[in-house]
Amino acid sequence: MALTPKSDGSGATGDESLGIEAFQAVDRIREALSGQLSGGVSPGSLMMAYVDWAFHLAQAPGKQMELGVKAGRKWQRLMAHLMASAMDPQAAPVITPLPGDRRFAGEAWAKPPFSWMSQAFLLQQQWLHNVTHEVPGVTKHHEDVVSFAAKQILDVCAPSNNPFTNPEVVARTWATGGMNLVKGWQNWLQDVVRQIRQEPPEGVEAFTPGRDVAVTPGKVIFRNHLIELIQYTPTTETVHPEPVLIVPAWIMKYYILDLSPENSLIRWLVAQGHTVFAISWRNPGAEDRDLTLEDYRRLGVMAALDEITRLMPDQKIHATGYCLGGTLLSIAAAAMAGKGDARLASLTLLAAQVDFAEPGELALFIDPSQLHLLESMMWNRGYLSADQMAGAFQLLRSNDLIWSRMVRDYMMGERTAMNDLMAWNADSTRMPYRMHAEYLRRLYLNNELSSGRFTAGGKTVLLQNIRVPIFAVGTERDHVAPWKSVYKIHQFTDCEVTFALTSGGHNAGIVSPPGHPRRRYRLATRAHDDALLPPETWVEANPATEGSWWTPWQAWLAARSGAPAAPPAMGNALADAPGTYVFQR
Repeated sequence: MALTPKSDGSGATGDESLGIEAFQAVDRIREALSGQLSGGVSPGSLMMAYVDWAFHLAQAPGKQMELGVKAGRKWQRLMAHLMASAMDPQAAPVITPLPGDRRFAGEAWAKPPFSWMSQAFLLQQQWLHNVTHEVPGVTKHHEDVVSFAAKQILDVCAPSNNPFTNPEVVARTWATGGMNLVKGWQNWLQDVVRQIRQEPPEGVEAFTPGRDVAVTPGKVIFRNHLIELIQYTPTTETVHPEPVLIVPAWIMKYYILDLSPENSLIRWLVAQGHTVFAISWRNPGAEDRDLTLEDYRRLGVMAALDEITRLMPDQKIHATGYCLGGTLLSIAAAAMAGKGDARLASLTLLAAQVDFAEPGELALFIDPSQLHLLESMMWNRGYLSADQMAGAFQLLRSNDLIWSRMVRDYMMGERTAMNDLMAWNADSTRMPYRMHAEYLRRLYLNNELSSGRFTAGGKTVLLQNIRVPIFAVGTERDHVAPWKSVYKIHQFTDCEVTFALTSGGHNAGIVSPPGHPRRRYRLATRAHDDALLPPETWVEANPATEGSWWTPWQAWLAARSGAPAAPPAMGNALADAPGTYVFQR
């Protein structure tokens, strides 16, 4: 890229400043190359965390003695279990896996010698947790990083990941004469070839947008450099007069909310008598490197609102944002409120955070060293690509996304059937260099939004200015936007907030149509002057209800809408839904 002269903050301009930028470019290039070798994880961040932990552990003889005592006790418990199970194979275990860890759930793991292996591993895992936690003097972030890294290393050695110590793999190998390993080898080769060719996983072709998913009828009625705005065709004789605008995250394609017809939130909303609009984001390239977060607000949310207002000038709008789209929508709503713009009827935030003090496991990858590496990688290419993001997200759920897949696909010789959500997950997008750097620094690292320091349109935006009712949804097993962080919307707004906590994770918990088995949710509304409950107390006070959160949300929207009337006219059609941006690669 071209380097333009500018001041470096010390009064230097012209050629002197250009020279300084050239030196900075050298550092950027080196860091970008380092990131390619490290899979996007900052070695400096890991090293600082390790040194902090190792130094303080070395200076803590009391902690060392404690670890020695605990190691001895765990060894005694393991020996007691070995002797008890030698006499009674059904002897009770001395330790059980953590919630959500199903590696040792099979019956064969409860019998010797495999029970010995699993018990030894779980005790070692527990002791390693003691080793990496509560070391006096270690910062919380470094403690989390060291603990996370230690867990990843230990998981490599889990008996479930070894074909000779996994009883299910041993049984399958014996039953098939080893053909499962042959099939697993073929699966591995196929995956490697697809990765080299940069092809999507096998089976994705059965879920093509516009044919199998994203098939809700509609028209693209507006297009600019950043978005296509889709208006969906009404299917009921009357509709609620206030339209619904959906702002999805730009990290993935918009049709997470318009998957197969039976899993489509958009189709379901239309069937309930709502006029629905949705933003489909552009998949940016290197030429879009200088797009900013403000561009996404202005050319995205505000442009969509302006077009809807042009079509329906007398109607307020129910605005709905998902994940990053919800955060951006919160910024836009606060900026609108600060200017007296009263076009919003309500605000719905799906798995979206406005406070990033506790962003969950993603915080492991958010510190100055890590952000410098990511910024350098984006500076080099102009964007952050899917392959640069995939490693971090897979590590956060390594048991589900890495090791369990390795066992199933490569040892058992099986393939999990592709579904619409998995296919959507493989259809990723890029993020512009400048926008994503701003997003990570201003929101994740500096937490400017909830602290009242975030600016949009040249003015500081305050969430407390939002006066429309809010419906917020958190999911119980969300590793991207933990529900307790989503729940904090109560603390930063002075309006009525209805909060729903639903089962599932960041994606599956949101895509939860009525009739889906094993779904539940908790729901409560807090008036703006009611006392705020801590999240744990809130859970105890609101029992779970079986079913989908979609149903009470739609009732909430309807209660804040006018009497049903004839559907509005469709805007001028530029293309049929799902439009053109969704096909950009």
